[in-house]
Amino acid sequence: MPLPFLTADRTFDANADDVALPFDDHDLWRRPYRPGPWRVGVAAVLLLLASFVLIAGMITAFAGALGGAAVCMALGGGVIAAALRLLRMGVWVSRHGLRRVAFVLTTTVEWARIAEIRTAQQPVRWLGLPRTVQGQALLLVRKGSSDSLLLLTDHNADFLSRVEAFDRAADTVEVWGSEYRPE
Repeated sequence: MPLPFLTADRTFDANADDVALPFDDHDLWRRPYRPGPWRVGVAAVLLLLASFVLIAGMITAFAGALGGAAVCMALGGGVIAAALRLLRMGVWVSRHGLRRVAFVLTTTVEWARIAEIRTAQQPVRWLGLPRTVQGQALLLVRKGSSDSLLLLTDHNADFLSRVEAFDRAADTVEVWGSEYRPE
């Protein structure tokens, strides 16, 4: 039984049309790239930590200290929520607009309000830490504003040491913008 999705015998762009993403329903919010290994690794470590905290809460509950067990369970639930939010972070696109999901804040901009999406060379933060390095950034400029919103960088948790993946993701977001932004 041939499984073509598991083999490398087909070309990368065999069916590639010039569409943003080959999904039928462009009304759903989709991330046009995969989460990077740094982001997935940190989330996995957080989930492992949460399992230890939840087991500690269960042991504390069996010992009879229900107050301490409740604190452990709440802390474990908070760590799980943080890991899931960390995995949702990034840029999401749909027919309605572009959504930038940060750890605490989500910003949604309609395509009609976007003047330009461009890639620029500039100092960027390394893995979101205060240290800056020279790198590439995908910027969004809104109509009527000179400020730019930083969407992606090639040194964030999704694209560190994966320059080709950053280029593909930036190109895909730019294609979505050119397809749905009114000119």
